[in-house]
Amino acid sequence: MAKLYFSYAAMNAGKSTLLLQASYNYRERGMRTLLFTSRHYAEDGVGVISSRLGIKAEAEIYDPGDDLYQRVHDAMRESKVDCVFVDEAQFLSQAQVWQLARVTDRLKVPVMCFGLRTDFQGKLFPGSCELLAIADVLREIRTICYCGAKATMVVRQDEHGRVLTDGDQVSIEKSVYVSLCRKHWEEETGRWPVKGPLP
Repeated sequence: MAKLYFSYAAMNAGKSTLLLQASYNYRERGMRTLLFTSRHYAEDGVGVISSRLGIKAEAEIYDPGDDLYQRVHDAMRESKVDCVFVDEAQFLSQAQVWQLARVTDRLKVPVMCFGLRTDFQGKLFPGSCELLAIADVLREIRTICYCGAKATMVVRQDEHGRVLTDGDQVSIEKSVYVSLCRKHWEEETGRWPVKGPLP
């Protein structure tokens, strides 16, 4: 049975590497995959999924208003689609997550989404929130904080290494993010993300 998967992690955990490897495995066996990425990751108008290891692949670009169910349905008219992969899934809209669920439920095609769970302020991204709510399978990809503990949070730094606590939720400059455990995120940001004093 086709399922909707959400693999999530902090920055630099290898999400794109795992996506590209899984797609390669399908293609090596003569199967067809569709790769999608957010417009934020277009290079000269072309969608690109790239790994820190140096591997990359072209991908179809999605914008917030796109109907991804229809895009997959249209692609299936050309030839069979064996799996759909979505990189940077945190940028999906709520509606797009449900469209991808329809791909699995009605078109019987597995959909594997990879993305961040939370932003630099410790808040869920809209796409991640919906995926956590309705995905059939949730997978946490682990990475580590500088202390060696599991990193679950990210901070955004400016060019001088100072931690930023305000700003737009989306900034695609990967070099400005550092993955931290919850304890060190709280210490670095000086934030207690609920009302009331620090314990």
